[in-house]
Amino acid sequence: MDLFGSYALLLAFALAIYAIAGGIAAVITRRPLLIKSARNAGFAVCVLIWLGMASLVYLFFTDNFTMAYVAEHSNRNLATFYKISAVWSGQEGSLLFWSFLLSIYVFSALFAYRGKHPELMPYVGVVLAAVQLFFLTLNNFVASPFKVFAATSGGGVMHLVSQADGHGLNPLLQYPEMVIHPPVLYSGYTGFTIPFAFAMAALLGRYPGEKWIHLTRRWTMIAWCFQSAGILLGAHWAYAVLGWGGYWSWDPVENASLMPWLTGTAFLHSVMMQEKRGMMRVWNVWLVFTTFLLVIFGTFLTRSGVVSSVHAFAQSSIGRWFVGFLILAIAVCLAAFLKNRDYLRSDNQLDSMLSRESSFLFNNLILLVACVAVLSGTLFPVLSEAVRGTKISVGAPFFNRVNIPIAMFLLFLTGVGPLLAWRKTSVESLRRNFGWPLLAGIVGAVIAVAFGLRDFYVTLCLLLSAFVTFTILSEFYRGARVISARTGSNLLSSARQLTMRNTRRYGGYVIHFGMVLIFIGICGQAFNQDKQMDMSAGSVMTIGPYRLHLQNFDSDQQPNYSSERATIDVDQGGRSVMMLYPQRRFYPSNEESGTMVAISSTLREDLYVVYAGRSPDSNLPVIHAYLNPLVKWIWLGGVIVVLGTILALLPNRHAVLVMSPATESAFVPAGAQPARASISARAQIPRDND
Repeated sequence: MDLFGSYALLLAFALAIYAIAGGIAAVITRRPLLIKSARNAGFAVCVLIWLGMASLVYLFFTDNFTMAYVAEHSNRNLATFYKISAVWSGQEGSLLFWSFLLSIYVFSALFAYRGKHPELMPYVGVVLAAVQLFFLTLNNFVASPFKVFAATSGGGVMHLVSQADGHGLNPLLQYPEMVIHPPVLYSGYTGFTIPFAFAMAALLGRYPGEKWIHLTRRWTMIAWCFQSAGILLGAHWAYAVLGWGGYWSWDPVENASLMPWLTGTAFLHSVMMQEKRGMMRVWNVWLVFTTFLLVIFGTFLTRSGVVSSVHAFAQSSIGRWFVGFLILAIAVCLAAFLKNRDYLRSDNQLDSMLSRESSFLFNNLILLVACVAVLSGTLFPVLSEAVRGTKISVGAPFFNRVNIPIAMFLLFLTGVGPLLAWRKTSVESLRRNFGWPLLAGIVGAVIAVAFGLRDFYVTLCLLLSAFVTFTILSEFYRGARVISARTGSNLLSSARQLTMRNTRRYGGYVIHFGMVLIFIGICGQAFNQDKQMDMSAGSVMTIGPYRLHLQNFDSDQQPNYSSERATIDVDQGGRSVMMLYPQRRFYPSNEESGTMVAISSTLREDLYVVYAGRSPDSNLPVIHAYLNPLVKWIWLGGVIVVLGTILALLPNRHAVLVMSPATESAFVPAGAQPARASISARAQIPRDND
C-alpha cells in the first residue's frame, strides 16, 4: 500500500499539470472537448488523492512500521479511535489530509457546475488545479508520508526494515476532540479556496454582473461555518486538555485561524451591498483574495517553525515553499486586478451615513482593523528578531487592550444594522427603532451595576448584549405578528414561517444571537478565580463557595499509558455536590506526560481542577483549581452560530397564506361548509431581501 499511495499521488500531480494546461487551452480556444477534458482531469486528480489518503489510513490501521511516518506517530497499543487522529498528527500526514479535504471541495464544485457557466468554469478549474498542484508538490517531493525505513545488505541491496513498535501519538492529541477539531478547522481553511477560485475566474474572465457572488455565497458560508466551529473546538480542546484554565491565549497558531475568519466574516456582510446595490466590488474581490492568502499564511506560521506554539508542528524547511507560493499568489492577484480593475467599478455610491450600507462599511473596516492588529502582534516577535536580533514577545495584554474596544464596536454594529434602512434612514425611523432596544440595554447595565459589577468593559458588553438581543427579538416579533394577523396562527408558528421564508436573513440573526452568547461567556473571564495547593489525602482547599476534600489517590495501568488519579469530594454549603477525578498520565512509548482535567460545568460557572504533578519541594501532589464563570455560554453560543449558519444555507420556502376563520366567514355563504383557502402568495411582512 505504500507504493500504491505514492503512485496515486504522483499520477495526481501529473494530471494536475494537465488540468492546468488543458484548462488554459480551453480558455483560449473555447473548445468544448478541451473544457470537458480539463474538467475530467480535475475529477481524476481528486479521486487519486482520495486513494492516496485511503492508503495512508490503511497503513496506520495495519501497524505498518516500515513506514517512517506511521512509526513516528502511532504504536500497537494506541486505541483504534486515536489512530484516526494519528493520520494527520504530523507534518506529512496533515498536508496530505489538507489535499484530501481540498479535493472534496474541488470535486463538488466541478460536479455541481458541470456543463454550466462555460465562460467561467474553465478559469475556475485552472485556479483550483493550481492550488492542488502546490499541495501535491509538497505531498510528493517535500513532505511525503510514504517514506520507508530501509537498510543496505552486504551485497549493496536495499531492503525494507520494520520497527517492532512505533513511538506513539503525542499525549496532547489523545483526546476525543482531536479526532474532530483538525478535520473541521481544515475544512474551513480549504473551503475558502472555492470563493477565491471564482473571484479570480470572474476577474480574469470579466464575468458580467454579480453572478459569481451568488454562485460562491453558499460555499463561503460553508467554509466560514467550519472555520467558526474549528476555532471553538480548538478553544475547547485547549481548555479541557492543556490544563492552564483558559481557552484562548492569543497563541500565534490561534491567531492564524482567527485572521481568515475575520476577513471571511467581513466578506459575508459586504457581499450584500454588492448584491443589492452593486457596490464594493473591488472591496469584495480583495476580501476574498485576502482571506485565501491569510489561509496560506496561517499554514506557513503553523508549519515553518518561525513562531513557537504548543499547536504548531516541529521546525521545518517547508516554510520557504509556502513563502514562494504566497509571493506567486499575491503577484497573480495584483496582476489580475490591475489588468481588469475597470470591470469592478461600482454602480452606486453611499447615499447617507445613516443607512444599512454605512453599517456594513463600518463593520468591514472594524473587522479589518482587528485583523491587522492580530497580524501585527503575531509577527512582532519575528520582525523584532530580524531587525534587532532579539525576539520580543507580544502577549495577551497587548491583544486584549487593542481588540476588546474593537469587539465592543462590532457588537454595537450587530445591533444597529437591522434597525437601519437601505439608502437612508429618517430621524423619525431612527428614534422609533432605537428606543426600546437602547432602553433594554441600559436596564441590563443598571441591573449589572446594582449587583456590584464595576468593570467598564464588562458592563458595556452586557449593555450591548441586551441591546442586540432585544433588536433580534423585535425583528422576529414584528414579522411574526404580521403573519399571525393574516393567518390566525400563534406567534411561535408564525415566527417559524417567517424564518423559513427568508432563511438567509433570519439565519443571520440566529448567528448574531450566538455571537452575543459568546461575548457574554467571555465577560465571565473578568471574574475568574484560581488557587493552587500541595495536597495529601485529607487536605481541604476552598475556592469560591466550594470546599475540595482530597480523599485519596489511586493508580491505573492501561495498554498505552499509566495514570495516577486524585479523588476529590466537592461540597457547597456543607453538603457534598459532586465528585471530581483529575488525572496525571504517563505514556511510555514516547516518555511524555499529560493531564486529564476534571471539569464540572453549569451555565453559571465551571469548577476546573487539575492534578498538576508533584511539588519538587514537598513531593506532594499539586492540585490547581479554577472557578471560571459563564464559560459554558461560549460553547452554547458556538452551537447556535453553527445552527444559524445551517439555517441560512437552507432554501427559502414560498409563503402560503391561509385565511383566518374570521376572514373566511365573510366569503362563505350562509349554511355552506367553510373551506380552508390557500393562496400561493408571499405575505406582506417586513423584509429586506438580504
